Amino acid sequence: MSDLLEGRTAVVTGGSSGNGRAICRTFAAEGADVVVADIQEEPREGGEPTHELVEAETDAGATFVDCDVTSKDDLDAAVEAAAEFGGVDIMVNNAGIFHGEEFLDVDEAAFDRLMDINVKGVFFGSQVAAERMAENGGGAIINLSSVAGLQGSADFITYCTSKGAVRLMTYSLAAKLGPEEIRVNAIHPGLIETKMTTEDVAIIGTEAEDNFMQGIPVGRAGQPEDVADTALYLASDLSSYVSGESLVLDGGMTNTQ
Repeated sequence: MSDLLEGRTAVVTGGSSGNGRAICRTFAAEGADVVVADIQEEPREGGEPTHELVEAETDAGATFVDCDVTSKDDLDAAVEAAAEFGGVDIMVNNAGIFHGEEFLDVDEAAFDRLMDINVKGVFFGSQVAAERMAENGGGAIINLSSVAGLQGSADFITYCTSKGAVRLMTYSLAAKLGPEEIRVNAIHPGLIETKMTTEDVAIIGTEAEDNFMQGIPVGRAGQPEDVADTALYLASDLSSYVSGESLVLDGGMTNTQ
């Protein structure tokens, strides 16, 4: 590794599992201390808790904070925990859920829960991080959206709505926070092999996988490490002139169908 994040501290929501876990491990391998902010310490895929794995694999500092992203107080506590390592430099708003219920069957409770996690959590995660970053001379905010935030789908209306909101929020935050030396960018993953796509959405490992694969030019599902490498680029000085961008990570699917 090349120590691209040496001396920096990252807060990663949803950091215990899936993409968030991979991001924490990659950031730590590149020198960053990490705050794993999640509603559960145990990874959905099994294994050691992410903060313990990070400390075992690297010389980076790591801590776990119980964080429900629908609570601004929890988000504030997660960002405050970064003070142990010198303060937050990188905020990754990764926590999110999937909802694909038929349009006419969506009830208010399900809609509100999706928006609270996928949209409110990103907004207030960015807010509490930006306040600290502005005091400390800048930083990077990375929001996890989705290819579902780039185009509509009759099957995933609520999910597309939430992820589209994250995309436009990212653009707006980049405009607002640029003068504070805070860069804000979004990642739009396509089909990534996590518990969300094997269990929650149930694409990988089912008949639906073949249909998806036919639309992916590179011929494979993405891995959490692909998301982590993209986040590393956006968190590091390699992207020092990149802000207000939507980086699509889908193996060519979106623009070739």
